[in-house]
Amino acid sequence: MAVPKRKISKARRDKRRANWKLSVPGMVKCPQCGELKLGHRVCPACGYYKGKEVVKVDA
Repeated sequence: MAVPKRKISKARRDKRRANWKLSVPGMVKCPQCGELKLGHRVCPACGYYKGKEVVKVDA
């Protein structure tokens, strides 16, 4: 069984764990209304996707 020869220091351990962060989702502008939305999804503000009205939004 593999056993480490030396104890890993706290600094080295914490450097390795420093890259576990959440990233901001890619937001794009809706070409219809200009609101920010997630890419490849129906716009929640106007209900359009790829230039066609997919969902009727009561505003």
